[in-house]
Amino acid sequence: MGIYTSLESVKEEAFRCVRCGNCQAVCPIYKETKKEAGVARGKISLASAILNGDLEMTKGLSDRFLLCTTCMACVYNCPNTIRSDKIILAARAFAARKKGLHPIKKIVFKALKLQRVFDFGMKVGSSYQVIALKKIEDRNNCTRMRVDIGLGDKVFPNLAPQTFRSQYPTVVKVDNPKMRVGYFTGCMANYFYTDIGKAVVEVLTENGVEVVIPPEQGCCGIPASVNGDVKNSRDMARRNLDAFEKMGVDAVVVSCSSGGTAWKHVYSELLEDDPKYKALADKWGQISYDINEFLVKIVPFKKEGLGKLDKRVTYHDPCHLNRGQGISEEPREIIKSIPGVKLVEMKEPGRCCGMAGSFCIVYPEMSEKIGARKVADIAQTYCDTVATACPACRLQITSGIVNAGLERDVVHVVQLLAESYRKGKSKD
Repeated sequence: MGIYTSLESVKEEAFRCVRCGNCQAVCPIYKETKKEAGVARGKISLASAILNGDLEMTKGLSDRFLLCTTCMACVYNCPNTIRSDKIILAARAFAARKKGLHPIKKIVFKALKLQRVFDFGMKVGSSYQVIALKKIEDRNNCTRMRVDIGLGDKVFPNLAPQTFRSQYPTVVKVDNPKMRVGYFTGCMANYFYTDIGKAVVEVLTENGVEVVIPPEQGCCGIPASVNGDVKNSRDMARRNLDAFEKMGVDAVVVSCSSGGTAWKHVYSELLEDDPKYKALADKWGQISYDINEFLVKIVPFKKEGLGKLDKRVTYHDPCHLNRGQGISEEPREIIKSIPGVKLVEMKEPGRCCGMAGSFCIVYPEMSEKIGARKVADIAQTYCDTVATACPACRLQITSGIVNAGLERDVVHVVQLLAESYRKGKSKD
């Protein structure tokens, strides 16, 4: 009995909440709404009332549980370390069972599961995206919707003309490899930010690691699981586990913070009632690594041959990497190792950027307000480059920076390292 199948599974956790309100101090939703329903304490009270039989799940209650970025800041500021994120996810899954999913979400999550259909749809979208999107002048790979569909001034990257996975063989070989790893690309690096995927392969091979890119992998399933679509997220988890299991790799490397959380934690929870796949999920969860973690703790990455980059860089901690996986120092170690780079910390590097997957689409105004605080924090560093370790955070921060009229490059940490290796070679 787990969070994705039973609200009762979080009953003891919910009843541990003493309603102290410490979560108010760090909740990005509460900072904007100042409403009790926006903060973890309020949502836990609602979940407890449902568990006690004092309330029934309604559409209105379901929406209140969705109004959360699952950034986990409340968990880390709670004196009892109550896993409010687990309580909220359990409530969302309960709501989906009782009230069903929004029709659009049903279609999207079903498409994500049907990988060939989704690939075809994204290919068609890439060919005809100019109809819906207009280029923002003097901004590389930045577009806006031609017609307002309720997303405001959100800035999007173009769909890549070719997916990342279609540009590489299944195995990218190196001489005398130290390791053979499977690269889980996730959706953003495959369809939008192919430059991130290319940098991952470039850096891994530069460090003597053979890279396997399973062609049958797909979406990590997190968009479905956080919205309570347990069936489709389980199917996506099984597909990815099967895709990597047959490749004979030593580890899984991920460049997306949500994808890394899926491999390390979520798959085991989703598949706890499926003995075969639970065993696989546990096995791979032990040898799955964020790219920063892998380069610092497992390889480790070589520092000789790095070329100088004259950049002033600030780093944004993705919530699912920092609090979700406990990875914060590794990206900074990589950044500080690059000659010529000056790392300038913002005041709140771990504050949620407001992206949170589908949250930015369901609650675009709230997402924009949260993102604006992040951009203001970035601005005070006077940096020229913003580095992060999550493609979705990259999208959100880029959107905020463009809308604020700032001139900043927004990149993944691994792109800086790849650029430094290239710069070092160009001097030879």
